[in-house]
Amino acid sequence: MILALTSVISPELIAVLITSVLIFCARIVDVSIGTLRIISVAKGRKYLAPLLGFIEILIWLAAISQVMRAGSNPFYFVAYAAGFATGNYVGIYLEEKLALGTLVVSAITTKDATDLFDDLSSRGFGVTSLDAQGRHGPVKIIYTVIKRKNLSRVVSLIRKHNPKAFYSVEEAQAARRGIFPQERRRLPFNPLRMARKAK
Repeated sequence: MILALTSVISPELIAVLITSVLIFCARIVDVSIGTLRIISVAKGRKYLAPLLGFIEILIWLAAISQVMRAGSNPFYFVAYAAGFATGNYVGIYLEEKLALGTLVVSAITTKDATDLFDDLSSRGFGVTSLDAQGRHGPVKIIYTVIKRKNLSRVVSLIRKHNPKAFYSVEEAQAARRGIFPQERRRLPFNPLRMARKAK
């Protein structure tokens, strides 16, 4: 099939297409790494951020040198721009999946927050409760410091117990000696779990 294509398409065009694909892929990788590098800088990861920056710039130089060498070839320009756009999407997707970092969730409610406090505590989250005064009277403030990957769980608990509660989420630059839920390590194959499912 490749031989049939080479007889129809000129070798110069095939070379341009292959180079365009390489530029596109290089841009996806370097922009994705760049997104992770920016997150690492924001979180103060002083060893990881420079390493990611080094890899990012090496790949970027390889991609830009191909574009500059080609002059005004539109295929390379389109591949470069498309790779940049796709790299942004991939970088955000990776950041969501990796769920790096720690967050501070604050919930303010005029309703009794005992159930919310107890539910969060029973699930292993460290929780702090404060009595405060709001514009319309006394309120209860619940603070919890969580891993980013647990955000959806905590927000769903807030909505479950206090649907009208105001809550905010902030990045924590650093967290030390906090209380976090224990991670359950599951074996890839658990005979007891398989037996229970069979019943």
